[in-house]
Amino acid sequence: MKVAVAGCCHGALDKMYETLELLQRRHNVRPDLLLCCGDFQAVRNEADLRCMAVPAKYRHMQTFYRYYSGEKKAPVLTVFIGGNHEASNHLQELPYGGWVAPNIYYLGYAGVVRFRGVRIGGISGIFKSHDYRKGHFECPPYNQQTIRSAYHVRNIEVFKLKQLKRPIDIFMSHDWPRSIYHYGNKKQLLKMKSFFRQEVESNTLGSPAASELLQHLKPTYWFSAHLHVKFAAFMQHQANSKEELPKATKFLALDKCLPHRDFLQIIDIEHDPSAGDSLEYDAEWIAVLKATNSLVNVTQSSWNVPENNGLHAKWDYSVTEEAIKEVLEELNHNLKIPCNFTLTAACYDPSKPQKHVEPVHTINPQTTEFCAQFGLTDINDRIQQAKEEGSVRGEYEEEEEEEEMDSTGSAEEPSEYNTDNSGLSSINPDEIMLDEEGGDEDLSTCSVDPSPDHPPDFSASFSDIRIMPDSMAVSSDDAMDSTNEELEKSGVSKQVEEKSLNERPLKRIGGNENGNSGIKKIKRRNQAIYAAEDEDKTE
Repeated sequence: MKVAVAGCCHGALDKMYETLELLQRRHNVRPDLLLCCGDFQAVRNEADLRCMAVPAKYRHMQTFYRYYSGEKKAPVLTVFIGGNHEASNHLQELPYGGWVAPNIYYLGYAGVVRFRGVRIGGISGIFKSHDYRKGHFECPPYNQQTIRSAYHVRNIEVFKLKQLKRPIDIFMSHDWPRSIYHYGNKKQLLKMKSFFRQEVESNTLGSPAASELLQHLKPTYWFSAHLHVKFAAFMQHQANSKEELPKATKFLALDKCLPHRDFLQIIDIEHDPSAGDSLEYDAEWIAVLKATNSLVNVTQSSWNVPENNGLHAKWDYSVTEEAIKEVLEELNHNLKIPCNFTLTAACYDPSKPQKHVEPVHTINPQTTEFCAQFGLTDINDRIQQAKEEGSVRGEYEEEEEEEEMDSTGSAEEPSEYNTDNSGLSSINPDEIMLDEEGGDEDLSTCSVDPSPDHPPDFSASFSDIRIMPDSMAVSSDDAMDSTNEELEKSGVSKQVEEKSLNERPLKRIGGNENGNSGIKKIKRRNQAIYAAEDEDKTE
């Protein structure tokens, strides 16, 4: 089947789907599935905008609310993970995943689903060492700290994913697995993004937690976004035993959804022709959720996941075939995910702007139903209970607010990882700061004007389209010649290139690009990755 993979969406759903429709019109190629690798921005209303960690001037309504309200419907099944610029209050309603709109499915903090027999997993957010060992304690209304920490990856999600034994076909993360750049054309990457050199040479670029998952899961494909550059790599894994066949992962990172950027790729994936067209639960993942349910943590207190170090009575939470069978029997062997999307917040109405509506902590009926069906803890219900008991304040101490963080990690406590990659230590000219004035951004300010809906001029500036087949192998030799460098840009082998004549990377349509000049350096604690077009443009 044909799978479309997208980098950072930044709320530009109309543009994304328009590009897919153009692909079908021009090349008679219709993807069966769209995967988005974070910064999706499922913003329903003005309150959601204030729960998104971006400067006020970048809080634009965009077009998701039309899909949420039912005015529009996604033309292709869309599955996405969270990034570091999301309506965190909305996604927090669905910690185990769920529908954010008809035909648009969020994988949750971490999740695994199936589509046409293809097993798709993902983890939301980005890595930040000093939040990694905490529980999911945040809830709206957020303060200046929790609006950021809400999207930081937690060790419990990585631990759950590491309990999986069955093969994963596709895995998604927002930030890159650390060290993956050593398995692709590093020379070309640094040519395009020279400001990555320090992190690449010190091997601190990317997420160590994602790297740990890559080594453990060994998926066939791994897709990422976040750094706003297209990059392909091929990682050959070592076999754990003589009997085990060697596995390899084809990695692809994509750019953001802007004109003339490599933000979308079509890939052919082997699938089960006898499987249905519905999105399905993964039985092993459900069994793992049940097995690890007692480990749910909704406090700010740091804790260590169980490991074989003599301190834990149990450390292996992987599940047996019998446990998987029990899940199948509970579902009567019907794994289809119910289409139970429910509106949980008022939808943005351009004729009746609500600039001062406050975000509230909501229990989503989808999560309630999911937890009841499988005997799981509703994390948001637990947070509300803890708040009532006074054990969770959802805020930091004043001195922590003023704490200056450097790129080597947390001053708060030691981490099992020695670096922190929530932001690059170097200044990325393709990015902006959370607050250019040096103070914390005003969470009460947002733009309620939707982005212009004028259809792009397809004929004027749409580049040719590349459809990426199964092979994505590239050389890791930094000294590869210019011919191989061009192959790396496309992420395909020479043989595949010959089969796919006249195909080019798929890019957004229309608009002009200007460099982001005049970016001011500010305190490290206010830096964050948020790529955008020139400051006077809406996203």
